[in-house]
Amino acid sequence: MERDIPNLLQTIVKPLVQDTDQVRVEVKTSPDCLTYDLYLSVADAGRIIGKQGRVAQAIRTIIYSQNRDNQSRIKLNIIPQAEA
Repeated sequence: MERDIPNLLQTIVKPLVQDTDQVRVEVKTSPDCLTYDLYLSVADAGRIIGKQGRVAQAIRTIIYSQNRDNQSRIKLNIIPQAEA
């Protein structure tokens, strides 16, 4: 299941951003938590966060709903990065 979430994140995010090449997801695992770091360009960060964080909250709701069977928590970090 945890391998599907990065693909799900990319499927949700890529149509919303202009620079799709900058979108990547890294997974960090700890005993009690799975952390998904969503990297995207600084210019696209506002699109993903949305007004008052509504788009980001909707994405988090979808991701968190995928964790029904697992006991560990899921965290989603949205990290804007400068173009390389």
